[in-house]
Amino acid sequence: MRQNGGMTLLLTLDDGSIQRKLAEAVDLARDAVLADAGPDQVGAHVGVEREDAVSASHLFEATVSGYRGWRWSVTVALAGADQPITISEVVLIPGPEARVAPAWVPWDRRVQAGDLGVGDIFPTEKDDPRLAPAYLASDDPAVEAVAMETGLGRVHVLSRYGRLDAAARWHGGEFGPRSDMARSAPDVCGSCGFFVPLAGSLSAAFGACTNDISPADGHVVDVEYGCGAHSEIEVEVTSSVPVAELVYDDSLIDYEAAPEAPAEETPEPEPEPAEAPVVDEAEAPIAEVPETAEVQPEVEPETAEDTETTADEAQVEAESASEH
Repeated sequence: MRQNGGMTLLLTLDDGSIQRKLAEAVDLARDAVLADAGPDQVGAHVGVEREDAVSASHLFEATVSGYRGWRWSVTVALAGADQPITISEVVLIPGPEARVAPAWVPWDRRVQAGDLGVGDIFPTEKDDPRLAPAYLASDDPAVEAVAMETGLGRVHVLSRYGRLDAAARWHGGEFGPRSDMARSAPDVCGSCGFFVPLAGSLSAAFGACTNDISPADGHVVDVEYGCGAHSEIEVEVTSSVPVAELVYDDSLIDYEAAPEAPAEETPEPEPEPAEAPVVDEAEAPIAEVPETAEVQPEVEPETAEDTETTADEAQVEAESASEH
């Protein structure tokens, strides 16, 4: 390990005293990180990690904007039991919960299925295990036929490894037997009339779908894949309106008129009493009165009120005569 003075520390046997001194150098490590980062970016001490026999790293929480979960690491070293502790380096490292960049992936392995666009070029490696020279013998009859094209046809053909790699990818893909569509299908592609097998050894397990209604149209499908557009599906077409088991045809029912009920006897009404003839007073004859007979005026009997009125009038006349 390299020290500030450029001196190389040798690994020595330690009875534990050096590591104890390194672990106790918290204040020294804090002063070093404060001088490097400032008090606003340094948090609490969260632990110490052993590097080797003569060095250790103290960890402090980092309060740096944009570095949530990161830590300050201050590495301290001790050349001997009688030597002073020195500072080796102060760095910012990610903690267990820090957000970090993904692992490095070479550029030629970053391209995924579907990334290749119009005009993009993606060359293959010279020793790609998926390809084999066309003049080599193979266990695939289709490749053997191509081997006769040496110098005239393709330079490379699919190797055994390439076929197995493609078969594993297709079998576990969207058009394989474990997809949701295949699990709910009434039958498999191997028995479908729209299934066209591939050539060569892959024909035993894969083919192309030619049904434009199927979601797999134009794709390589597994023989155990299936969908609802299978060529042998038969659907019983029935009316969507429920029909009862017993049906009456009204046109075949005979109708019979109901018998007439006997007429009820109506009692004769009782004769009403004759009313007296109304005589018009204008036309009624006037009885003649004899000339000798005198008509006496009718005298109404006096009532108590008339008697009292007459007595009062007599009293008033008497008082009037006495005054004169």
